[in-house]
Formats: sequence, structure tokens, C-alpha cells
Amino acid sequence: MTDDPPGMFEAMYAAAQARGVAPPWDYGGPRPQLMEWAEERNLAGGRDAVVVGCGYGADAEFLARLGFRTTAFDFAPTAIATARQRHPGSAVTYLVADVLDLPPEWQGRFDLVVESLTIQSMPPEYHQVAAHNIAQLLAPEGTLLVLATARNDGVEVEGPPWPLTRAELDAFECGDVVLRRVERIDNGSWWRAELARGEPGSISSLP
Repeated sequence: MTDDPPGMFEAMYAAAQARGVAPPWDYGGPRPQLMEWAEERNLAGGRDAVVVGCGYGADAEFLARLGFRTTAFDFAPTAIATARQRHPGSAVTYLVADVLDLPPEWQGRFDLVVESLTIQSMPPEYHQVAAHNIAQLLAPEGTLLVLATARNDGVEVEGPPWPLTRAELDAFECGDVVLRRVERIDNGSWWRAELARGEPGSISSLP
């Protein structure tokens, strides 16, 4: 299964669906870490946003309610089908897509990119490629928000999941996408990192 991340996630969602339960990472609503961040910044929509590994769509629907033109994608067709069923008439565009091979036309398109727990759910050999691809979604002066559970450098884990080290957050930096802020939140158990496309200290980004 680890050689086929799309198949791995589809199998997990299909199994959860068959048992009538939620997958273990499904919170049942928008992530509190995302809502807190949005409230602190008085986040306003009117721009293009994308949610990576959207699952059943709770984070995407939250951004749409704030007024963002929101795209949301997931490896798993079952996840996307369920998201559409749960949110009939939604303004969110739900799509099946592979974070390891994203559509070229998405590069540089989104003002806000939200990555929550997707990369850490994948085997570590895929982390760098996925992080690079996610960063390339950012529009000029856009903001990338990364939410992940935290692991100290040198601590080995047998996943899934594979919580991210501080060093792994640096993998999102590529080209002119730079790390602007890193927080260790929730008693140190989570990372919340902001990246932006532009030079450090000269970025006009989301509030």
C-alpha cells in the first residue's frame, strides 16, 4: 500500500464507508487550528483558495463561508463523492487529484493554500515531493498554511501517520516560496506554519 498513496487513501476511505465510521483523521468539522488562525487574522474571502487532501470537505466549506472561491481535492474518489453528498449545492469545486502529480494549470493559481495533515499521512519518501508540489500552487503574494502534528528531530515513528519534524517544514520552501512564521501550538503537539511567495519581510499577504 505504501507504494501507491492514491490507492492507500481510497482503500482507507472505502473501508471506513463500508463500516459506517469516519476515518481516524476526520474531525467532523473544520479544524480548530484553522478556524483559530482565520479568526486571529480576520480572514476575508473574495480570492481563490485550495484545500489539499480535503477529505469530506469541512475545511473547504469553512473557507467558502468566508467568501473564498474554493477548490478542494483529494486522492480518494470515495472522499470526494462523500463530500459532494454531504454538501449539496456547495460553492466548493470538489475534484479528485493526486498531490504527487497535480495539474500544471494549478501552478501559481491560489491566493490561499491550506494543507492539513495530508503529507504526514503519506510515507516519508513522498514528503518532499508533495511539499514542493503544494508550494507551487501559490499565487504571487499568496499564503500557504501548513497544519501538522509535530515530531522532534531524531524521533522515529512507525506510521501512518508520520508527524512532521521542524526540518520537514523547510521542504515547503522552494523557489520564491519562503517560510514566514512557525508556531508550535496545542501544548507543542502541532505545527502551524505560514509560507508566502515573495521575499521575506516584503510580502503583502493575507491578513
